[in-house]
Amino acid sequence: MRKGLMSKTTKHTLALTVALACLAPLVSAAEVKGTLKQGELSIGSDLTYPPYTYLDQKQPAGFDPEFIQLLGQQLGLKPRFLDTRFANLILGVNAQRFDVVASALYVTPERAKQVDFVSYLKTGSSLMVLSGSDFKPQQPQDLCGKRVGSIKGASWVPKLNQVSAEYCLPNGKPAIESREFPTSPEATQALLSRAVDVQMEDPAVAKITVEKLQGKTVISSNELIYPVVIGLAVRKGNQPLLEELTEALAQIKQNGSYGQLLARYNLAEPTAQEISTALGN
Repeated sequence: MRKGLMSKTTKHTLALTVALACLAPLVSAAEVKGTLKQGELSIGSDLTYPPYTYLDQKQPAGFDPEFIQLLGQQLGLKPRFLDTRFANLILGVNAQRFDVVASALYVTPERAKQVDFVSYLKTGSSLMVLSGSDFKPQQPQDLCGKRVGSIKGASWVPKLNQVSAEYCLPNGKPAIESREFPTSPEATQALLSRAVDVQMEDPAVAKITVEKLQGKTVISSNELIYPVVIGLAVRKGNQPLLEELTEALAQIKQNGSYGQLLARYNLAEPTAQEISTALGN
């Protein structure tokens, strides 16, 4: 190019370069606080739990990975998932093995004493049995004397034990026998092999399981059992990251991307009252 001559395209490119250079300090100044590694959000997740968290061609997939991608875009962080069994997730985040738990983790008062939550989803549990079984339970009180399979650490296990102690035994019925398995698919396998009589499972997980098994199992319960709130969990005291995630959630609600994600998975957002109740407030 000859001296003194400059095309409109070149001028536009130079102007953009200058603008980005001016913005660079602002981006650096707005670094997300509370993460273990700058520029990265590490996530503990049990990737055996479709449709919430699972592996698709060796890549994290499902509702929670998509949700984290939305948050990551808002925060300018690259998500890194660490496949961790469900029973070890809270231990892991408190041991600073990862920044946050995103794994369909139910919010309970007991867990709220161990971690801080960003509540973002509402679900519950369903009862699933073999299609040919005469046993079609509708509610926990129907489970007296039955073997109930669940993923290890499920929030409804203590509730079933309470039903057993406060309803089954006082009414002269056998106790509920809870059997826990490391993963949801293993609990389903126990149902298929008749090692348990019924599987208690998240309704979205139960639905996709029934579809995959092509009629071998059915959901016997008609209503949501033990409705619960799901939340991201961060280490107690990690207030900076808690605030960053809370603000990012507010942003994706406002821009509509979170509502679209909920609609695709046929899920719902909890109310403020439901969140307060879940936390035991």
